[in-house]
Amino acid sequence: MTSAFTCQRCGNCCRRSGEVRLSDDEPATLAQFLDLPVATFTGKFTRLREDRQGLALTERPDGACVFLEESPVTCRVQLAKPRQCRDFPFTWHYDDLERVCPASRDDASHRAAAGPP
Repeated sequence: MTSAFTCQRCGNCCRRSGEVRLSDDEPATLAQFLDLPVATFTGKFTRLREDRQGLALTERPDGACVFLEESPVTCRVQLAKPRQCRDFPFTWHYDDLERVCPASRDDASHRAAAGPP
């Protein structure tokens, strides 16, 4: 069955606590998108992951993603955003997903209406 998930662009997922882990190739992709040298990008927008096994995006002081723009709500790197962000909500697992994400509520109601797969 195809998912009915359609992002509402509320930005709530970008305000969640946690870390956006970058794969080895993503810093270069994001740096190129922002027209920055990789070293400048990593120094300004990344930090060592909590498990010390790679890089994660930094957060704003309020805990939101450094690339979340508030007015209008959008991702500054939308066209090059990390896989972890592109995979939302399909590979994200937390208890209050439906409370945080209006689109996941819509997806759940579409799944329920469609019945068992």
